[in-house]
Amino acid sequence: MTQPQPAPASRFPVPELQDMPDDIRQRIVAVQEKSGFIPNVFLALAHRPDEFRAFFAYHDALMEKPGNLTKAEREMIVVATSSMNQCQYCVVAHGAILRIRAKNPLIADQVATNYRKADITPRQKAMIDFAMKVSQTAQQVGEADFDALKAHGFNEEDVWDIAAISAFFGLSNRMANVTNMRPNTEFYALGR
Repeated sequence: MTQPQPAPASRFPVPELQDMPDDIRQRIVAVQEKSGFIPNVFLALAHRPDEFRAFFAYHDALMEKPGNLTKAEREMIVVATSSMNQCQYCVVAHGAILRIRAKNPLIADQVATNYRKADITPRQKAMIDFAMKVSQTAQQVGEADFDALKAHGFNEEDVWDIAAISAFFGLSNRMANVTNMRPNTEFYALGR
């Protein structure tokens, strides 16, 4: 039985690496050197260089900064909300990152399937509850939501981070679905 051919990175044109602006090409090559492959999100978004730069600047500002949320917790938010938004690319890619950052081969599948049953802390469940509300019904967020997070030790800046990650990945999930962005095969085995 033959394996199906991998789907293209995006339904939109993907520029050749040598045709990309220098700063974008350098970033992609750095990621490739670190991970051993080029994640399809970089290729798909390179179609629009200005948007690529803005997207990754905001991504890095949210996901790489120090703070009270660990990098693994930030990835939990992405995996849970991306699952709710039915974003295959983000669940698979950020699931791999979550497994690596949490040093737990089971956590991403648990969070993606049903975070309420996952082996995470009550604090992390409260964090994801809020992220899901922001993702699905942000117009209903109120003081009771802030109070629930404060009861778990989150401060105002943490609440902002949780909301911003959820909102940013709402954008990412929608664009990944519209572009038919496909997760790289390499993501499936990472951190297992």
